[in-house]
Amino acid sequence: MNAEISTAWDKVQSMINGFIALLPNIVLALIVFIFFLFIASRIKALVKRLTRHRRYARNLGLVLGRLAQGVTILIGLFIALSIVIPTFRAGDLVQLLGISGVAIGFAFRDILQNFLAGILILLTEPFQIDDQIVFKNFEGTVENIETRATTIRTYDGRRIVIPNSELFTNSVTVNTAFDNRRLEYDVGIGYNDNIDQAKQLMLDAVHSVDEVLREPAPDVLVMELAESTVNIRVRWWIHPPRRIDSLQSRDKVLSAIKKTLVANGIDLPFPTQQILFHDQTEETDGDRSRQREGWPSGKGEVPKPRRISDSLRLLAQVRSSQDNNGKVDSQTNQQ
Repeated sequence: MNAEISTAWDKVQSMINGFIALLPNIVLALIVFIFFLFIASRIKALVKRLTRHRRYARNLGLVLGRLAQGVTILIGLFIALSIVIPTFRAGDLVQLLGISGVAIGFAFRDILQNFLAGILILLTEPFQIDDQIVFKNFEGTVENIETRATTIRTYDGRRIVIPNSELFTNSVTVNTAFDNRRLEYDVGIGYNDNIDQAKQLMLDAVHSVDEVLREPAPDVLVMELAESTVNIRVRWWIHPPRRIDSLQSRDKVLSAIKKTLVANGIDLPFPTQQILFHDQTEETDGDRSRQREGWPSGKGEVPKPRRISDSLRLLAQVRSSQDNNGKVDSQTNQQ
């Protein structure tokens, strides 16, 4: 029993002596790792500061800063492990990662796909933070572009998280890609109205709105001769091209056009339909010179409706006439 206790004590004492022997290496490894953590944070801050005032490099600077920070921390971890465990080599860890890389790739395929798509989006920069974009059924302002997903804030105060792989492989409309944006709206006037006068009135109304740019100049074009209206398209430019500016200018332009046209007697008709029921029992049915086609007779003659007996009599007369014509033809052929 005493021998077993002595053996166990010797093992514990050996472990304590080994820990004490490694203690300087552990302290040195911690100091080295903390130093690399500090260096990594400084590198990230430096990259962000260099790209902060450059709009087209701001997004890429965020990702490069994060990548530089992660690589620096990883290098510090390798060095710290080499100090604590002298037999440890970075090549062993790399080899282990290489063996398990295939399994990791299959397990995290979607994550890696989104990561690569995020890097490509940040490199090509089809849109930047604070741009207003339209993607499928979502529209809003870009809040952040990360390596996995992009977040947008909708105009009604919701946040949408979109995987980068979908953004990279599908069409995206960037409403704020350029400084100016053109808006348009179709206005219908009556067929009896003067088109040139209506166009000039619309131009005057558009020019009266302060949000409308003078250059490029607004214009009006006749686009369609519709069923009940002559459609004239009004086009104007605004700056900046954000959603709120678009709504405000549209509200003022359409209000000004409506007030101006109405004040000058221009008709703004709405679609109408007339359904005429033709009475097939009238005695004028089939006579195109007298048939009313459902219109009221006014002060004219009102056709009388047929009676069943009259229709039967007319049918008998038609058949009798056909029979007589057939007999005449037969006699003619015999002669």
